[in-house]
Amino acid sequence: MTTPAPGVEPAFTGVDDVLARLRATGYISDDATATSTFLADRLGKPLLIEGPAGVGKTELARAITAATDAELIRLQCYEGIDEARALYEWNHAKQILHIQATGSRAWDEAKADIFSDEFLLPRPLLKAISAAGRTVLLIDEVDKADVDIEGLLLEVLSDFAITIPEKGTVTAVRRPIVLLTSNATRELSEALKRRCLYLYIDFPDAVREKEILASRVPGLTDALASELVRIVGVLRDLDIRKKPSVAETIDWANTLLALGAGTDAAIAAGRLDSGLIARTLGVVLKHRPDLTTALKELKLG
Repeated sequence: MTTPAPGVEPAFTGVDDVLARLRATGYISDDATATSTFLADRLGKPLLIEGPAGVGKTELARAITAATDAELIRLQCYEGIDEARALYEWNHAKQILHIQATGSRAWDEAKADIFSDEFLLPRPLLKAISAAGRTVLLIDEVDKADVDIEGLLLEVLSDFAITIPEKGTVTAVRRPIVLLTSNATRELSEALKRRCLYLYIDFPDAVREKEILASRVPGLTDALASELVRIVGVLRDLDIRKKPSVAETIDWANTLLALGAGTDAAIAAGRLDSGLIARTLGVVLKHRPDLTTALKELKLG
C-alpha cells in the first residue's frame, strides 16, 4: 500500500472503498474516476478534472465531501478574480477604526494589533489551508480565471502553504483533498498541470447513465430510463452546439415524470410519445439551431 505523504490523513482505504462510498452518496463512479480519487487522497496531490460541462466534475467534489464527512470549501473562478478573493484580504475599515479608537501609539505596537487574526478575512484558499478538520477544496472552472491567477495557486498546490507578508507562512497541518475543474475553454499552464494528477470525465456509457438515472430519479421505470438514454445518445451524436449533459438527462427524466410519462402504457413497450419529446426537448437543448437539428434528425418536426 502506498505510504501517505506528510500531512496527509487518507480518507479511503482503496479504490473499491471509493467506489462504494461514492455510490452511497448517489454518485455512480467509473473505475478511472475512483482510481484518480483514491490517488489524490492517498498521495495528497491535487486532481485536475476536465470534460464537457455537466458530466459530474463539480458533483464529484460534493460526493467526496459527503463520503468523507468533510467540509467543502469552494473557490468559484471567473474572469477578473483576484488575490483578495482567492487567498485573503485585510479588513481595512476595521483596522482604521481600531487605530482611531486606541489613540496615538508607537507604530510597531499598532501594527502588531491590526495585522492580527482579528482583522484577517480568509478566502477559500486560506480557509482550506488553515482548517483543522478534514476538507475538500474545490477550485471550480479554473480555466475561466486569468492566467495570472494560476501563479497564485502554485504555492498552494506545491507546498500547501500560503505566505502572508505581515504574518508569515501558513502551512497546512492537514492537507485538504484538492480538486480543480476545467471545461477546457483555454489551455492551462504546464506548471499548474505538473502539480496535479489528471482525469478526463466524458459522457457515461448507456449502462452507467441508466444507473445514474436510477440513483437520482426515484420512480423512474427501467423502460423509460432506457428510452431516455437512447434518445440522449442520439442527440450527443448530432452536430450541435451543446450536447446534453448528464445533469440535463436527469432534468429531462424528472420533467417527463412530472408530465405523467412514467405511467404511459406506451413506455411499457419501450416507446415515448413523439409529441412529448418535441415539447420537452428544451430541457436538454438550449440553442435554437440545436433544437431545429434535433427535431429534423428525430423526425419530430
